[in-house]
Formats: sequence, structure tokens, C-alpha cells
Amino acid sequence: MPDQIAETVASIAAQQQDDGLIPWYAGGQADPWDHVEAAMALDAGGEHERAAAAYDWLRRMQRPDGSWASRYDPGNVIADATAETNHAAYVAVGSWHHWLSTGDSAFLERMWPAVRRALDFVTGCQAPGGEIGWAAGDPTALLTGCSSIHQALRCGVAIATLLDEPQPDWELAADLLASALRERPAAFADKSRFSMDWYYPILGGAIRGTAALRRIEDRWEEFVVPGKGIFCVSDQPWVTGAETCELALALDAIGERDAASALVADMQHLREDDGSYWTGLVLTDGVRWPVERTTWTAAAVVLATDALTGGHPRSAIFRVTASGAEAAANPAP
Repeated sequence: MPDQIAETVASIAAQQQDDGLIPWYAGGQADPWDHVEAAMALDAGGEHERAAAAYDWLRRMQRPDGSWASRYDPGNVIADATAETNHAAYVAVGSWHHWLSTGDSAFLERMWPAVRRALDFVTGCQAPGGEIGWAAGDPTALLTGCSSIHQALRCGVAIATLLDEPQPDWELAADLLASALRERPAAFADKSRFSMDWYYPILGGAIRGTAALRRIEDRWEEFVVPGKGIFCVSDQPWVTGAETCELALALDAIGERDAASALVADMQHLREDDGSYWTGLVLTDGVRWPVERTTWTAAAVVLATDALTGGHPRSAIFRVTASGAEAAANPAP
């Protein structure tokens, strides 16, 4: 397995541009969230300089309001200027992960202004009930995106604490958001056919314990295909690698490590010989779709494997996000 993960990390590194950006695949589009996910995989694989270059790209491309465009085409051409909140927030998760991986305080200080602007932008889109609009100017709240933002706010608080830059507003925002995720499902647009809306409140740290186990059990048979992975949406016969590995991360976070390991094993049919991964497979006709091997699918595999097999502080980032101080107490050597 270590050799296979090294090949997968190398497949991600091979797609990285000279300026640090990690597109979905060579010559393809990029977005800030998947860019961060891929950078996290580089760190998990020991490619710390490459990961730092990815975060430096984010610093350079951040807009004055703290956001990024939601899609960049080759040459950093903005193809969609929408300012998505979960895209902006994820820089905090990635920056915290990089520090946990390296112990590089100078990096964290360099990233701090970008993290602060990003999370201030995000919390500026929060409604009084705690939910956060999916994009600037649109108050529609998405359960998956808000769950990811919850993790990001917790990581942001951990960074702020480490740098002695307390941000009580972020802590309050995270508490309000967690309450909305747990208690007010009607505050979010109905995307329940998507598997991400099923497991992301657990992955993002808002729901844990008995409630998390019950949530997993309630829809397991609806989404999980033994030996193949999980459906992206409940009404289409399409299993996807990234969602399968994210569910594995969520299961690991609640102590269901055997089930998590089984899922990662089940989706290996998407692996190519060079360590890259196809995005998904349509079960009814055996066709890989879309016809692309994405860096973010590969990254999800690396992060899930690191969580299940690694003993490094970064390996627990999805387990302890409800209390960033826990990770802060175990800095990288």
C-alpha cells in the first residue's frame, strides 16, 4: 500500500502547474476547494514544497473580499467568477493540515492574512439562524457546503489560537452553524438524493456519536454498493471514488474503521496502473464516466488511506475538527 500511495501522490504532482495550481487534470479546469484537497494529499505524501506552492497560488489569486473565483481554466482564466463560501473556507483546513504535516510556523504566519480574509468573507454570508449562503449574494444554504465550512471554521480557530490572534466571532459562527446542521435541516436546500448530504455533516464534525451512527445506518443500503463503492446520487447507477473515500473518512471519524477500510478497498477498480483514479463508473454498462482521471479523486484516496493507516497528527484532521485544540496539542515534529 505505501508504494501504491506514493504512485498516486506522484500522479497528482504530475498535474501541478509551474505556478502551483493543481487542476482537475492536465489542461483541465481548477477550483479552489479541489485544489486544496489535492494539496493536502501532496502533504500526506511528503511533497511539502509542492503543497506550499499550491497554497502560495491561493494567496496570490485571492480577491480583496477574501474569495476566489469558482472555476479557473488554463492560464488562470476565470471561467466562473462566482464567490462560493465553501471554496473560500477550505483554505483554513488546508493551511492547518500543512502545519500539522510540517510544523512550519512561518508558513502559517504567511497564510494567516489569506485565511483571515477568507473566513471573514464566509461568516459575512451567515444568516441569523446559523446557515451560510452558498455564494456571495445568494442566501441559499447547502448542507454539504456548510458541513465543510464547519470544519474550516474549527480549523481557522485552531490557527488563530496558535498564532495568538483570537477570533471569537468564528467560534460563535461555528457553534451556530453546527446547531443548524444538527437541528434545522429545513434551513438547507433539499439535495438529499446526493450521498454527500448524507455523510458530510459527520465528515465536517457537526454530527458525531450515536446520532452519526444512526444517520449512517438510515441510508446505508440506499447508497452503498458492496464491492464497488457508493452512489453519487441515489437515483443513478453511478459509483464515484471521491464520495466513497469521503464516506470512509466520515466512518473513520466515528470509529467505524473496518467499514471505512472496506470502502477504500472496494473502489480500487477505479485505479489506473500509474496510480491515478477514474472519477466514477456507471454500473449498468460498465463505462467509466466522466472520461477523466481527476486529481481530487486521487487526493480523496490518499487522505482516506492516511487517516486509516497513518499515525501522524495530520491523519486525525477529520476526527478532531470539533476541537482544533486537540490537534494543536500534538504539533508535527
